[in-house]
Amino acid sequence: MKQRLFILSQYLLPHHLLSRLVGCLAECRISWLKNILIKLFAKHYQVDMSQALVEDLTAYEHFNAFFTRALKEQARPLDATPGAILSPADGTISQLGAIEHGRIFQAKGHSFSVLELLGGDADTAAPFMGGEFATVYLSPQDYHRVHMPVAGTLKEMIYVPGKLFSVNQTTAENVPELFARNERVVCLFDTEHGPMAVVLVGAMIVASVETVWAGLVTPPKRELRSTRYDAASRAPIELAKGAELGRFKLGSTAIVLFGPQRVQWLDSLDTCSKVRMGQALGNART
Repeated sequence: MKQRLFILSQYLLPHHLLSRLVGCLAECRISWLKNILIKLFAKHYQVDMSQALVEDLTAYEHFNAFFTRALKEQARPLDATPGAILSPADGTISQLGAIEHGRIFQAKGHSFSVLELLGGDADTAAPFMGGEFATVYLSPQDYHRVHMPVAGTLKEMIYVPGKLFSVNQTTAENVPELFARNERVVCLFDTEHGPMAVVLVGAMIVASVETVWAGLVTPPKRELRSTRYDAASRAPIELAKGAELGRFKLGSTAIVLFGPQRVQWLDSLDTCSKVRMGQALGNART
């Protein structure tokens, strides 16, 4: 009954209004209020501050600055194995595997369309048909910056409007097409392993998503928007393996896509495996 009520609430709550209100609170600079919020959150979720570049909870200007905190330089060493595909974030593997018949497995018999996930354009989705995917869920206690699984050159960024359902295991098991329904930012790269997509999926009370090249991406007007970064329009944006790509102001999910016969995920990883940014999720196929 409790689970059913939670799922029902996901359909009834005003997703965007609630998220914007929480976003305003998360940007509050009133010293006593932001300190209370940060301390309560850190205690409740047992946040490990020993790896943070700034360990003092009261030193952050607002909650979002704390939530998107940088880590110390060696806190997340990158796997140096040649051809390693790195985890883009700290979190838990929600699912990983093959993209079959144009669909990505979600949970318990649910799947979602690659075409819809990437914004509905068939040419955009085509390189990933029959490829591989990895879905990483970032919990509230995790480090919330997203990094490059491999080096790449940005080709296009697509903002796709949508709902803001929660993205935990319960909603994944009960909300059809969850990740293709939520608001998201699709980042398309050219890499030495072929096309790669990194999709930053919004969720309930995720106040905004940022990228290192465009700054704040959400919330804009909620309409599909594509920005190309080819040489004809602007200087190329090249990001090294392990470089920061973007960040969530409050947590969510990152989905990585590769084309067919490009990568092989590690057999040691499965649903619910904990991962850290920089560790290997798989290897490039030679």
